[in-house]
Amino acid sequence: MESQAHRGRSSGYSMGRDRGRGVGSGGGGGSGGNRNERLDVQQNDGLDQGNGSEFRCSRGGGRSGSGGGGGYLAALKRGIEQDNLGRPQNAVSSGRNSSEGGGGSSPAIDDVNQVAADVSRKVEVSQPPKSSQGQNRGRVPINRPDGGGRLSEKQRSLLVNHFLVKFDPDVVILQYDIDIIRKIESKPNANSKVSKPEKLLVKNEYLRRQFPTGMSATAYDGDKNIYSAIRLPDGVFELAVSKGEDDRPQTYICTIKLVKRLELKELQDYLQSSNSALPRPRDILQALDVIFKENLSRTRIQIGKSFYPKTEEEKCYLGRGIVALRGLQQSLKPTSQGLALCVDYSVNTFLEQLPVINFLGERFGMSFGDKKMSLTPDGKRNIEDAMKNLKVTVKHRKTSQKFVVVGLRELSAKNEKFPIDDPKDPNGKKEIGMQKYYDSKYGKKIAYENLPCLDLSRNGKTNYVPMEFCELVEAQKYPKEELDKEQQKMVRGLALAKPYERKNYICLSVKAKDGPYSSEIFKHFKLGIDFNMTKATGGVLNPPGLKIRDQHGNETHLTPENNCQWNFSNKKVLEGKKVDGWGILDFSGSLRDIRRSYELSAFIKCLVQRSRELGIHMKEEPLFIERSNMQVLENPHRVRSILEKIHKERKEELQVLLCPVKECRPGYHPGYKSLKRICETELGIVTQCCRSNIASKLDDHYVVNMALQINLKMGGSNFVLFNRLPGLADNRHVMFIGADVNHPTGKDWESRQDLESPSIAAVTASMNWPAANKYSSRIRPQKRRTERILEFGSMCLELIQTYARINKVKPEKIILFRDGVGKSQFDMVLNEELADIKSAICSEGYSPTITLVVAQKRHQTRFFLQNRNVEPGTVVDRKIVHPFEFDFYLCSHHGILGTSKATHYHVLWDEHSFTSDQLQQMIYNLCYTFAPSTKPVSLVPPVYYADTVAYRGRQYYEDWVKSGSPASSASSGFSSHASFDLSRFPKVHSKLEDLTFFA
Repeated sequence: MESQAHRGRSSGYSMGRDRGRGVGSGGGGGSGGNRNERLDVQQNDGLDQGNGSEFRCSRGGGRSGSGGGGGYLAALKRGIEQDNLGRPQNAVSSGRNSSEGGGGSSPAIDDVNQVAADVSRKVEVSQPPKSSQGQNRGRVPINRPDGGGRLSEKQRSLLVNHFLVKFDPDVVILQYDIDIIRKIESKPNANSKVSKPEKLLVKNEYLRRQFPTGMSATAYDGDKNIYSAIRLPDGVFELAVSKGEDDRPQTYICTIKLVKRLELKELQDYLQSSNSALPRPRDILQALDVIFKENLSRTRIQIGKSFYPKTEEEKCYLGRGIVALRGLQQSLKPTSQGLALCVDYSVNTFLEQLPVINFLGERFGMSFGDKKMSLTPDGKRNIEDAMKNLKVTVKHRKTSQKFVVVGLRELSAKNEKFPIDDPKDPNGKKEIGMQKYYDSKYGKKIAYENLPCLDLSRNGKTNYVPMEFCELVEAQKYPKEELDKEQQKMVRGLALAKPYERKNYICLSVKAKDGPYSSEIFKHFKLGIDFNMTKATGGVLNPPGLKIRDQHGNETHLTPENNCQWNFSNKKVLEGKKVDGWGILDFSGSLRDIRRSYELSAFIKCLVQRSRELGIHMKEEPLFIERSNMQVLENPHRVRSILEKIHKERKEELQVLLCPVKECRPGYHPGYKSLKRICETELGIVTQCCRSNIASKLDDHYVVNMALQINLKMGGSNFVLFNRLPGLADNRHVMFIGADVNHPTGKDWESRQDLESPSIAAVTASMNWPAANKYSSRIRPQKRRTERILEFGSMCLELIQTYARINKVKPEKIILFRDGVGKSQFDMVLNEELADIKSAICSEGYSPTITLVVAQKRHQTRFFLQNRNVEPGTVVDRKIVHPFEFDFYLCSHHGILGTSKATHYHVLWDEHSFTSDQLQQMIYNLCYTFAPSTKPVSLVPPVYYADTVAYRGRQYYEDWVKSGSPASSASSGFSSHASFDLSRFPKVHSKLEDLTFFA
């Protein structure tokens, strides 16, 4: 919520956004916020409020299967058994050392070695370039400049959820391309496209018929690639496959082709190298990733990169036909200690796999005991809304086929008729009643004959099925944002696992019978894993001193204490602004609400008094108090009308509009978008929302946080770092830039209404040096789902020009932080975005030096410190980091609830020659400069602000389209970048664009 600095920045379990940050004042930050943060239980970040609930972990077996296969397999088996007892295993190589296996060999690997020469002749092998740095590759990520940081005075022994992978560098993985199409007879409107479940079915049938032992020696990515430890028959095969006993077989054409040999020696060379010119072996890592997920994909429910068990003990029943499941997500990481499997805890919500009748009873609290019951129009409408687009299977015949619910039929089952072929007339049709059809064809009597049938028609083929013969398909994800408050509370308790709960669950998951390493497939590929979490050492950086004013107005030094938090007790802000023109638009009550009038008067008095004590010169009385209600806030046109009325009637300049809302967090309410867009893009008014039920309590932390935010938005300065940032002690001006892109999601409003919804790019930059705590921003729409910031250079140029106008000098150094990109996109950031920036900003006589750092929160690495969260300032830059590139993990915030997640910083380019110590301490110190907060945040502020601004741009767009603005007619032009009409997209008002209005 906006008027609290602790509005949920630290929570990955957040409501409306996909990342948490870790902000708070005094008591620390809760979840939710003015960014309409959404539930994301897979990214929970160490929340600063609330309590987690304990849940039991499953106790799957810890041993892999055993079997023959010579000395190597015996050694591997011994190693696994020893590992489960906590002793070291030496069965296979860790990636940095040579193989220590026995003298025997796997028949599967012998097969590979025997055909290696033949494969070499047949396959056109595409090897990555072995060129020197820069040749044919452009810029590459820089190497680590030293052996890591040395500044931290305190050291901590940590456990990290990395499990060392052992592999034999002599192994060759064979990559096959598999193409599956449906054989089309001469039928109109026939479709040869094959779904992924069908592909899996056909692939399994191919292996069963052509190579019966292939199932345990292959891994499939679900689409185009099969990775095999044995030579498979290739060629073109015609296969007839049935989806169920009662289904007519479909004929498929399956083409198998050997395309590549992947030698694990190449991976070992990469792990042991110190040369950034050596390309990352992406194909090998992708193959191993598929192999490690193969058993999980067969035994668990897969949603994206996460896997959830099907066992009853893992289910948390939420009611209304919804369950929450605990699972795991995993990824392979090349690290300094070798190849590591990173395994983390994950939670998601699903519809129960129930008969449709039972599901509707759970969903709506209906009783279906009366078989003669019928539905009211409202009841039918509710059921149709609940069932539409869900997947079901049928129970009246044996089939695994899945159907999508189109809707409900108008007629009841007993009155439903449909045409079928007339056996007496080959060219004719006859109508048959639903009851008679099911009785004669399947021997089934329709019990609920007054209920309508489900319409499962597809591709013009009629298919009506009574509800009682349908069952929901397993693993249908349920949107977390649609959970009610009680359900959200239950999921929050499950998701925000305490460190020891998360650690134990991860360890048990790795050893489980249906876990990532419990399949015969690993024996064929000579893979092993250390079941013990990696032990690492983390340093703890000292917090920086802050400059603030004492109660007499004199500058003073403040050292954050008590988990690196501080407060404004007997303190003043460093630079308080005058707030003469402020007004109140109260959406939380009505004109006749006498109690609300009293509460509002008390709050105004408290806010003004506390602001003045902080050194913020706020006028004693607001210019006006306008009463409204939440119904007005729900209507964009009524919001516009009341804001325009206020704007026209005020003779004095309105600087700040304070908007109390009732109960709900402002960011959740649809009217919040209208309020922000109209005030910030059309009227040029700073807005500050607050929750009236909390504000009326006159809590000091709440009031102080609101005053700090108002001061920041008006251009004031609450506090600054006492000393210069490390590595930047000279007098040359420095600008910090943050950049992020917000993409539309499947559940965004505009994604359902406007398939051309753009992505929103945002760039923020500091405007004052050396304080570096005031930021300006620029927002641009761009082609949907495009990660590259298409106008990066021009946005940076505008911000540099703004800096020069304010400071009378251009910045000579630029530290650029890029958010939201993965390892595979580093090349794009370096060779496209950085090149665009340099091309745009560099001119005759001006060429600033640039350091480029990627900040990543979407990773799965977690630290465990004696079963509790790590301290703020914990940094790890050895053992679990990249073998030679310049990266480190920094946990800069304090998490009370859940398990804290560090930010992974990866330095791609550095023209300032920073040491590890300098960059780590600089970033950590910057985390104390997030102006609305009185504790360090979990993400460096330039990126934090960019993330907030990008989401604000998303809100502008959503309201712009929804409100039917004349400008929104341009939305159809977002199909390609060339057709963008940027002049029509809502732009921040000129009065605000140089202020930190978005905080």
